[in-house]
Parts: sequence; C-alpha cells; structure tokens
Amino acid sequence: MRVFIEREKRRKNISYSGTVSGLLKKLSLNSETVLVVRNEFLLSSDELVSNRDSIRILSVISGG
Repeated sequence: MRVFIEREKRRKNISYSGTVSGLLKKLSLNSETVLVVRNEFLLSSDELVSNRDSIRILSVISGG
C-alpha cells in the first residue's frame, strides 16, 4: 500500500490489509486529527483498505 501522510510530507510503502482504523493504529496516528482519502473519496474508520490501494492521510484543520 502506498501512503502519503500530509502532516509529515512523507510517502511510505507498507504492507497492510484491514480497516482504516487499524491502518491509523499501525501508523500511530490519531483518528480524530486526520482524514483518510482513497481515489478522492473520504473513507470512514470501518471501511476496508488493501495493499493495492493508494491512500492519502490529510490533517484536519479547525479554526475559531
């Protein structure tokens, strides 16, 4: 799986198949601070991803 982590401006190749929440745990990322995107579609935490996927992990921006 190809993963781009926006906050770190880093690309990684990892081996993983499972849920989005499991992927975030594997990468030690807090699910409340990021959005996970595949093919321009936002993924929920229970959706499945596989080694064939290219994933972007984007930082959540909030303001006040």
